[in-house]
Amino acid sequence: MDAYDKLQEMLNAHPAGAPAHPALSEILALLFTPEEAALAAHMNFAPRTPAAIAGKAGVPEASARALCESLADKGVVYCREKGGERSYALLPTVPGLFEFPLMAGAKTPVQRRLAELWKEYHDGPMGLEFAGSKTPFARIIPVEQTVAGRVEVLPHDVLSAMMEKSSYFALAECACRVLENRCGRPTDTCLIFDSAARFLVGRGLAREITRDQAAEVLARAEKEALVHTTNNSADRLSFICNCCGCCCTILRGRTHHRLATAFAPSRYAARVDTGLCIGCGLCAEQRCPVGAMDMEDGMSRVNEASCIGCGLCATACPQEAVTLYERRPAPS
Repeated sequence: MDAYDKLQEMLNAHPAGAPAHPALSEILALLFTPEEAALAAHMNFAPRTPAAIAGKAGVPEASARALCESLADKGVVYCREKGGERSYALLPTVPGLFEFPLMAGAKTPVQRRLAELWKEYHDGPMGLEFAGSKTPFARIIPVEQTVAGRVEVLPHDVLSAMMEKSSYFALAECACRVLENRCGRPTDTCLIFDSAARFLVGRGLAREITRDQAAEVLARAEKEALVHTTNNSADRLSFICNCCGCCCTILRGRTHHRLATAFAPSRYAARVDTGLCIGCGLCAEQRCPVGAMDMEDGMSRVNEASCIGCGLCATACPQEAVTLYERRPAPS
């Protein structure tokens, strides 16, 4: 077994998965030199010092440090600096190896080839592995104005409240739309926070923005009918992806692979007031990213089982006929 096979096995041990496939083999060969792959195969997903990595790999510490820095510059391992000491960790396939090298766009021949390979891999085993996880990696957050003012709304259902916990903000290209390029929506919509943001900015893979600029990105995403998705945690934000149903890995778990566990829907669902609905079709035809709304007898109808509770239908309704209601109670 060569270093690339060992690295693939290590990556596949992560919950995100990395099933063996010819496309992945070529991806790893493009991202890691043989020497880098040999070192990375001795790393894990928890940050470790170059000395510890060198000891595991049986190489001089200076060599391990130089290789780790090279890998971090490419965005294929994570670097954390604490107390003046740098430590390094493997990145999973998603989010990590796929997104980070493409966050500056697909400008070089290598980046364009990576985009082609990731598309092949996502449409096959990787998409099924990622979207089929028993515990969804990401969750949907409704557009804030659709749930504002309700007494039962929890802070982790409101992005502005969640962002209050963050101190550092970065913006990067959406690797999914860079890869798929199906819909023409903006690509500069990927928000990253705190330690991951500092890492990506430091390596030139994202740019630092302010809290107000992050809020502007969310507002622009809502206008473009992009769904707010974030890490499936009630604690702190790691990222906010603003996703479309045609390009983005998270939503394509439902729209393409038809897997119910691709992500966690919000605890809200859309409801139509038929007394107010004028049958314009805007919600069904332009706003719903997963096909959960259709037109029946000149009225908009919601399939609650398919609704992900993003709120994009409600914010666009000219008659305010669509609202979100709480389909699951707030956790006690």
